[in-house]
Amino acid sequence: MKGYPSESVKNVTLVGHQGSGKTFLLESILQYAKVISAKGSVESGSTVSDFLKEEKDNQMSLSTSIVPVEYQNQKINFLDAPGFLDMEAEVTAALRVSSAAILVIDGQSGIQVGTEKYFELLRKYSIPTLIFIDGLAKENTEFDALITQIREKFGKGCMPLGVPIGEHSDFKGIARVFSQKERIYTNGSFTDQPMSENYASKLKEYRDMMLEAVAESSDDLMEKFFDGVEFTPEEIFEGEQSGVLHGNVVPILIGAPIENIGPAELLGNHRNRATCKQRSSSKTPVERSNKKSLTTINLELLSSKNLVVDPFLGRLSYIQVKSGKLDKSTVMQVVGGRDKLRPNQLLFFRGKDHVEADVVHPGDLVVLTKLDEVKTGMTLADPSVTTPLYGVPTLQPTLYVGLVPQTKADEDRIAQALQRIETEDRSVAVLRPKETGQLLFGGQGQKHIDLYIEKLNHQFKVNVDLEDMEIVYRETIKGTADVQGKYKKQSGGSGQYGDVHIKFSPTDEEFIFAEEIFGGSVPKNYIPAVEKGLVEAIQHGGLAGYPVIGLKAVLYDGSYHAVDSSELAFKMAASLAYKDGFMKAKPTLLEPVMDVKIKVPTEYTGDVMGDMSRRRGLVRGLEPIGSLTLISAKVPQAEMLTYTNDLKSLTQARGSFEMEFASYEECPQEIAVKVIQTRKEYMEEKHL
Repeated sequence: MKGYPSESVKNVTLVGHQGSGKTFLLESILQYAKVISAKGSVESGSTVSDFLKEEKDNQMSLSTSIVPVEYQNQKINFLDAPGFLDMEAEVTAALRVSSAAILVIDGQSGIQVGTEKYFELLRKYSIPTLIFIDGLAKENTEFDALITQIREKFGKGCMPLGVPIGEHSDFKGIARVFSQKERIYTNGSFTDQPMSENYASKLKEYRDMMLEAVAESSDDLMEKFFDGVEFTPEEIFEGEQSGVLHGNVVPILIGAPIENIGPAELLGNHRNRATCKQRSSSKTPVERSNKKSLTTINLELLSSKNLVVDPFLGRLSYIQVKSGKLDKSTVMQVVGGRDKLRPNQLLFFRGKDHVEADVVHPGDLVVLTKLDEVKTGMTLADPSVTTPLYGVPTLQPTLYVGLVPQTKADEDRIAQALQRIETEDRSVAVLRPKETGQLLFGGQGQKHIDLYIEKLNHQFKVNVDLEDMEIVYRETIKGTADVQGKYKKQSGGSGQYGDVHIKFSPTDEEFIFAEEIFGGSVPKNYIPAVEKGLVEAIQHGGLAGYPVIGLKAVLYDGSYHAVDSSELAFKMAASLAYKDGFMKAKPTLLEPVMDVKIKVPTEYTGDVMGDMSRRRGLVRGLEPIGSLTLISAKVPQAEMLTYTNDLKSLTQARGSFEMEFASYEECPQEIAVKVIQTRKEYMEEKHL
């Protein structure tokens, strides 16, 4: 495959609710463009874009695939992005390199949760968008009702470019709104013919929708529209292009890929219309340089991973060239790094297949091999570049589970496997809190996590059991205590002697140590040892062994032995004083409380607020955002462990949330008793 100049390269992402038909639509496009001779199917696992074992097993896209199509001297890189809602990070990365997007809607199912979510993403990132209504040959499709639904949900800028000729199994062509002609399909090919009287009134209705949408693109056209002045074909076309680029107009195409109706419309529109123009965005700045050879590459865009189906290629880095020209002689480095790099191979991928690339121009997508030191999210550039590209926001996991390797061999392999996964997918995280020692894996939902557990098994040969995430509590005191800690050990020869008097009290800070020694009762050279002994001791509270915070310790008296005293003795004395004083100063358990922001359709606000109350949450604010409501709340972390799945059930998967640690607050007594008992049993079992 040759390297195309920038003006001939378009990157178009296919998005849609899971099962909307985008992968099969891409198969139809490939067949129409004569890239493949016959369409594959998702059910048989034979499609070009879904080639991973997990994708075949689950019959859905789980990672973004690049599928280039060469059509009429243009190269359109179609990116088949997952429809599965938990894979938003994959969709976001694909949109970051896209000049346009096709939002696929199943004509039978209509607007679904994923349709709404991905349309919102497309508007958020200002992606020129085209809607494709799929499957109009299916039973129970209501085209007019669906167009009304789309325009009510997404705005009157959504304008149909065609009307189906025939219904359901009789669907055979498209009455085209702009040209006012009928396009009749037979065995994948089509013929255009004059419009019949049967569709005259319907086309007038949809033409009025088109003119209304186009009028929004400029004040001049809007004035003409209200004055009843007819637009010229040139004004319609230019108004549409301007509106698409600015997000005011969303063309709607229709088809039935099973019957090979639609691919020609899509390719023709992306060949000739504004949806195929490359965009420049303030969100994707490129470092400037006087050097003509500058090549700036953002590795954050898709992924850096190993291709399982061809392990000899090693690590693959999916990139977009932002400026300059990339070939095998290009010298580059990770921005902020030191090592100079040269591409080992330049490959154009189509699904899992690939061909060598000699040169890659700005805008195009290419794969570099065996750059093991680069990771998703990095920028590669000419060595003179010092500023990385604007990055894709990292999604924070909303659900964590504990992983327990089943065998010693699994335990030996799991660290490397999880490191690989975390490097590839920026929406997962691996944690091991020192307080619990639990190996935690976080993702965007239970299904997202389950898919990676499956991947651990078949790709990395690691088997794990799952357990609930343990909450990391803290302990503190609410009262005061004045205690003595004396460490004395004499059994022949030199002994050990340390004696301290310490007052313990609460504080708003994590830990404060002070000394008020008079008369040298504790020599100054031993005072640091006292502080060190306390710092080490408060890592384990007296209630359940959790770290202690909010503690002030004042060393005010003590005694020493001229021969037997030592730093070790005073450390031990401080530890003894802490253990005694902590339990006398009204100890209590603290639980982590999270700041939670929940975005839900307004009709679910009451249900979600009621659920927050049941979780011991405190709602702190409501903010309307269009048809959505942003709920701000403070909620104990222990009540949020299953919230990812619960919110989906509560809002029919239309709600989303983010949370971050806010503070530690006192745990209710009845809950604290259970936590302490469970923790003690765990520590006894582990001999801690």
